[in-house]
Amino acid sequence: MSADPINLLDLDRQGLQDFLVGLGEKPFRGQQVMQWIHQYGIDDFARMTNLAKPLRTRLANAARVGGPSVKQDQQAADGTRKWLFELADGNAVETVYIPEEDRGTLCVSSQAGCGLNCTFCSTAHQGFNRNLSAAEIVGQIWLASRLLGSSPNGERRITNVVFMGMGEPLLNFEAVTGAIRVMLDDLAYGLSRRRVTVSTAGLVPMIDRLREECPVSLAVSLHAPDDELRTALMPVNRKYPIVQLLDACRRYVEGDPRRRITFEYIMLDGVNDTPDHARRLVRLLRDVPSKVNLIPFNPFPQGRYRRSSPEAIDAFRQVLYHAGLTTITRRTRGDDIDAACGQLAGRFHDRTGRRERLARAAGSPDA
Repeated sequence: MSADPINLLDLDRQGLQDFLVGLGEKPFRGQQVMQWIHQYGIDDFARMTNLAKPLRTRLANAARVGGPSVKQDQQAADGTRKWLFELADGNAVETVYIPEEDRGTLCVSSQAGCGLNCTFCSTAHQGFNRNLSAAEIVGQIWLASRLLGSSPNGERRITNVVFMGMGEPLLNFEAVTGAIRVMLDDLAYGLSRRRVTVSTAGLVPMIDRLREECPVSLAVSLHAPDDELRTALMPVNRKYPIVQLLDACRRYVEGDPRRRITFEYIMLDGVNDTPDHARRLVRLLRDVPSKVNLIPFNPFPQGRYRRSSPEAIDAFRQVLYHAGLTTITRRTRGDDIDAACGQLAGRFHDRTGRRERLARAAGSPDA
């Protein structure tokens, strides 16, 4: 019985070269195939015209280019576009494209659901099914590029990729870094390391490993200036408290004075948004090369929080600004199609039972 065709979206440049060598070809054939797949969006080997016909036939028998399929395509009033991409096993993940004047950012998912339980995140309320493969992660940028096409001047529309969709990227380290290698490759998407951002809830050992193996831009979900509050919002803080997390952040940027950590801070009304919280955050981050991204909370069904008022967000920002911390308030994008930060949910079978437990709690008299 012949082996199942290999999905070439799973392979970086070295992997493609090795695969083509295994077919009896020179390594440069792998580079040609990489360009066809990623730069031209071609999934039909018969159209790879600089390859000999016998090679195209062997590729058609031994390999495939298997991206996700589009289950749903929505566009917000502000131009943000959200896709529900269905995977081969029936799970579906959400991917968001955010167009701006000087960039086009694709927010990709790394897991079907999320194994963490951050209380302010819609994905966390949906539970967890599995990690995505490298092909399923790369497939999001591959298919989005095809759907978006080229800009009128011929430039690529996707200039930045952020791992801020569904899932904790560092809990799927091998697949995520494999996908990043493809994104960075000049024969594929040619993104610079500073234009690929991994966002994490703060898994300290994996932050250190990312620094060693694939040092792209790092964003850390902080959301509180002390352990007690952060643990209430993000249970992962019990395992990796703030002092350990900030030490890992310092190590991540060590040796490069240009690098900074982006700290994400979601603004929750009456929870973490007072000037006193801001002053404590200043003391916490004073010696960490960083910028702070204030994120107005985006509501979702069964969510327990409210968004901080514009006045509270501005007062918080002013405290950070006057202390010398680079601070921006993220403009909410795509919330009319539930595409904003913290709203992504997808469709998948929850293996953890978390979705059912939360639904029961929400419907109980004591909830």
